[in-house]
Amino acid sequence: MRRGAASLAVAIAGIGLFAGGLAWLLNDPRPPAGASRGERLYYAYCVECHGPDGRGSWRAALFLLRPGNLADRARMSSHADRYLADIIKHGGSPLGRPGMPAFGYHLSDDDIQALVAYLRTLSNTSP
Repeated sequence: MRRGAASLAVAIAGIGLFAGGLAWLLNDPRPPAGASRGERLYYAYCVECHGPDGRGSWRAALFLLRPGNLADRARMSSHADRYLADIIKHGGSPLGRPGMPAFGYHLSDDDIQALVAYLRTLSNTSP
């Protein structure tokens, strides 16, 4: 009887450790205190694929996705704000970037403009 109860306790502890580790691993990063509206939107909608620094995340790589490097200065300076707003609003398929989902139903135009302004800070570029 004691051996069965001990085995059960070890199994429950093992499952708890596994679940806790998985939850820690899959936890989304949070924006820093005092973050701007654009930064909060980035952390809410973009960080899962693009990563906190804009260079891409391991989660996207896990699903064989290669999100654009938002920290690449040369690449970001070649895109106008309108292009970035369109790809955020309508997704990448209409613009030849099929992996990017559309967020036009979730974000207002003002939110998209705030997000574009924050994206510019990741690479420190202007349009």
